[in-house]
Amino acid sequence: MRGNADPSGARRVLFLQGPLSPLFRLIGDHIRQAGQEVHRINFCAGDWLHWHGAGCVSYKRQVDAFAGFIDRFLDRHQITDLVLHGDQRVYHRIAVDAARRRGLYIAVTELGYLRPGWMTLEKNGLSTLSHFPDDPAAIRRIAEAAGEIDFSPRYPSSFWLQTGPDVIYNLTNVFVSLAYPHYQRHTLYPPVMEYLRGGWRLLRAGARDRTTARQLAALHAKNTRYFVLPMQLEGDFQLRRHSPFESFANVIDTVFRSLSEHGEKDLHLVLKSHPLDVGYENWPQVVDGLAGRYGLDGRVHYLDGGRLDEILARAEGVVTLNSTAGLEALQMGLPVKTLVPAHFDIAGLTHSGDLGSFWGAPHKPDADLLSAYIKAIAATIQVRGSIHNADGLPVAAKNIADRILNRQLNEPGGFVDPPPRLERARALGVPL
Repeated sequence: MRGNADPSGARRVLFLQGPLSPLFRLIGDHIRQAGQEVHRINFCAGDWLHWHGAGCVSYKRQVDAFAGFIDRFLDRHQITDLVLHGDQRVYHRIAVDAARRRGLYIAVTELGYLRPGWMTLEKNGLSTLSHFPDDPAAIRRIAEAAGEIDFSPRYPSSFWLQTGPDVIYNLTNVFVSLAYPHYQRHTLYPPVMEYLRGGWRLLRAGARDRTTARQLAALHAKNTRYFVLPMQLEGDFQLRRHSPFESFANVIDTVFRSLSEHGEKDLHLVLKSHPLDVGYENWPQVVDGLAGRYGLDGRVHYLDGGRLDEILARAEGVVTLNSTAGLEALQMGLPVKTLVPAHFDIAGLTHSGDLGSFWGAPHKPDADLLSAYIKAIAATIQVRGSIHNADGLPVAAKNIADRILNRQLNEPGGFVDPPPRLERARALGVPL
């Protein structure tokens, strides 16, 4: 189908679900002030709470009817741009497919790779579906053309701006669920139970950190050689949609089996819990069971607290599914092996061999290429600002609105087609 491009240059921008903050409403305000038309579809009471009024409509039918609804909406309003947060929520996948058939300009936001103080903004898709090049030469060219970039620390995250809006949004959906009876949330667990568990873990955070400090000190006192596996959340789309694994337990199984078969007998593995894990999965039990299965008793250690950078400080390398923790490790000069093509899984940055070869001869990142990669993504797919900082929120809204209005997503030079990571990911069984 032909696109909805307007010869006059007029823009009709449709927003779907945003992050749990006023970000999308503020972006919409900027776009409307620039003289362009703005629309928004709300799917639940939490969406409505963040943004309602002129230009907003509510979708209250079943998910399987949304494809027809979005087709009609895009054509009736002659939408030119689609803006959404995360491209793998069920409603968003349907809308992106419809938008791509029409040749619309698609802007996808996510939290920044260069946190804190940055947001991600890409054209068409994220992660495995990113159009940012994975060719080192192309990345170096982007960096060379980028000019100076200010990397000074700004907009540190506020704990309350991370948790408060999340609680308000999801509890609104719980208590006003009858207003949107067919809404399908993208999270796995019932919000009330998740918050009760999360609150209990928060109360015990100090004790967990002290236990982790003792465990880490014991490893260091024995000069233990260890690699690190950062845990990822079961509900993370990086696991659910951008990997072939059904659960992170399958990731642990894969890594343990490889370590038992290829790692030297004095080599240990540290698993670091995710800071937002509320404890639905009994990971210590999973870890102990798999350690016994693969003969790794005493060589694997589950650390349920502490700071990742402190754990990485004396590590020999990091194995990750596709977590941005891998980028943090690269910035510390550590070898990194990804199990699927993460955004930073680039020849010269990550280990190029298989997982078995990583334990004995891990490849360290090329420092110059890493510097070029950081500069290139900052110039093309990262924008300054943060939804978790009161001063950073309006900055993010203005910067994202400007990029959308000026059609500068992935520019200059940060867009190649088809997505360069997708073929490799599909070969591994990633369902995209």
